[in-house]
Amino acid sequence: MTVKNFIDQNKDIFYFKTLERHLQGCKSVLDIGCGDDSPLRRVKKTFSSHGVDAFAPSIKKSKAKKIHDTYTTSDLLKIDKLFKPNSFDAVIALDVIEHFDKKTAKVLIKKMEKIARKKIILLTPNGFYPQDAYGNNPWQVHKCGWSKKEFEDLGYKVYGLRGPKFLRGDYATILYKPWIFWGLVAFITEPFLHFTPSLSYDLFGVKRK
Repeated sequence: MTVKNFIDQNKDIFYFKTLERHLQGCKSVLDIGCGDDSPLRRVKKTFSSHGVDAFAPSIKKSKAKKIHDTYTTSDLLKIDKLFKPNSFDAVIALDVIEHFDKKTAKVLIKKMEKIARKKIILLTPNGFYPQDAYGNNPWQVHKCGWSKKEFEDLGYKVYGLRGPKFLRGDYATILYKPWIFWGLVAFITEPFLHFTPSLSYDLFGVKRK
């Protein structure tokens, strides 16, 4: 196996294992903005999961992969109308809140917190990274960025993922060449920066109820 193949196959393994660890003890998970390839596909499922997304083609693709047990196509801001308070052990939104303006994202987070019985998990880039719509999906535009302090102000414990912030740009792509070298640096340093989220590319926030 080449170094490139190794990185391609394992580049997000620490992220998936972190998510899996924080979902231990949860029997039901609501995946907000699940998209067509939720990270839940890469964790050991010891729970039932329900995926929600506003983009119908993403739901269709996710169903074909059998990632979730059940699905709903809906405006994400209507989740409080779809699900009762304390109806899922965990409610997650991975790479989602940056697609709303800050005020609206906070409204969504509050709705997630009401639905969650045990914990809420959020993942978003550390700071603002511009992104336009792609794949005919208008919801892919980035509208805000988040900091460690903003998560902490909302009561979240924050961890870092995907290695040093300075190595990555739009779409989490490695900025520098040779790509293989810097990709390996990001992979190796990710565990060491896990508890230094301000230096990491992604912020992983967890709030227990």
